[in-house]
This record gives sequence, structure tokens and C-alpha cells, in this order.
Amino acid sequence: MAANIQDTIILFGDSLTELGSEAGGLVQRFSAVYKRKLDVLNRGFNGYNTRWALHVLPQILATKSEQPHVPKVRLLTIWLGANDAAIPSNVQHVPLSEYASNLTQLIRTVTDPSSAHHSTGTGVIVITPPPVNTVQWRAYKASKVPSEELDRLFETTREYAEKAREVAGGEGVVVVDVWTRIWKEAGEVEEGLSALLTDGLHLNERGYEIVFEEVISAIKVNFPELYYENLKETFSLFGEIDYANPGPSLQKRKIL
Repeated sequence: MAANIQDTIILFGDSLTELGSEAGGLVQRFSAVYKRKLDVLNRGFNGYNTRWALHVLPQILATKSEQPHVPKVRLLTIWLGANDAAIPSNVQHVPLSEYASNLTQLIRTVTDPSSAHHSTGTGVIVITPPPVNTVQWRAYKASKVPSEELDRLFETTREYAEKAREVAGGEGVVVVDVWTRIWKEAGEVEEGLSALLTDGLHLNERGYEIVFEEVISAIKVNFPELYYENLKETFSLFGEIDYANPGPSLQKRKIL
């Protein structure tokens, strides 16, 4: 078993998070800048909506009684809604009002003192779903064997992004509005989203770069103590080792 030497960042969500471990993805970018400082955990679940995520989040977070004995979660990102926003006939669909309720419960899993998983030292960031390119997504669904009908609508996804912003504001946690940033990057033209999405729903490397920029900027402003440039490495850099008496200089140091 690995020793508990580094605190963590958990990126929680659906396939947008799960695929973020691939080259140029959000998780990969986080891992690169936080190496030797904080462990970055990918807890993305392809296809999941907030209804199903409610059953999962408590299982991946330590309870209050367990927290002193496990790595501390310093930051939790919640990135859900792209699947909730599917059309009502789709099994992934979650009505907008329920989405708001579920997202609230997910946030309060960490922020509510009465929660078994409450953690005063954990920052929470809600990320809005990005816009969907129905032109791309329709073509992708039609290319499947057997072909499938369009199950996402541009305007509906916008409504879920707005709801995510509303819920985060009401709960007093940080929100990263990637819907608006990506939409502007696309020139506010739906077809322009093809430069940022692989299939109309999932992000390409440039799309993830934008999300990374937005999330890191939010961390720098709202959680400066967690901004990667403000953290020291858990163990000394090579040039800091006392070569004549290395032991003391190679002890784990507190970085937060």
C-alpha cells in the first residue's frame, strides 16, 4: 500500500472528465502542473448523469471519521450536465429541476456540516457543460450501426449550463462557465464549435485547453493557496538536497 504523502485534487464528472486523461485532456494537463505537489485523481464516468452520480460521489470521498487517515481532498471539481441535457426519451435525461436538485446535493456532500463527508478544507468548483454542436453530433449518431437519432439540442444544453451557474451561485461555490467561453471561442456560431469538439459533444485538445485555462484561472483567484505556482514540491528538488547529509533534506515537507 502506498503511503499517504500527498493531498489530492479530484476531478469528478462524466465522459468529459473521464476522457480528460488522454493526451491534451483536462486531467492530463492538471497532472502535469501539479506533479510532485498534489495527486490528481480522475473520477470521470462515461455516460453518467447527476442522478447516478449522487450514488457514486459518497463512495469516492472519505467520511469525516476516515479523513484524518487518508489523503486530504484539497479541491473537488464537479462537471456534470452534458448527459442530463439529453432529450426526454433518452435514458440519460434528467429534468432541469431535478438536475438542479441533484447538483445541489452533490455540492452539499462536501459543504454541508451535517454530511458524513463534510470537509472544511475542500474547495469546490462547478464546471458548466459545454455547448453541443448538433450538426456534428447528428452526423456522428447517423454514422453508427444501426444509425441513431439526434438526442441533444443546442438550446437545451445552454439551459443546463445556466442552471449549473445558478446552483453554484446559490450554494456559494465557484463556477467555471465553460459554456460561454467555448461559445465565444467558436464565434458564437454552432458550426464553429467543430474546431473545439471531436464529435459535437466531446472536447478535442483545443477544447480541453480552454477548460484548463478557465479552471486554473478560477483556482488562482479563488484558491490561491492551491494554485500550482504557489506550491512547493512535497520532497526537495535535486538541487536542494544536502548531499553530505541527505536524510533531513529529504523529509516530506508540508506544502499547504
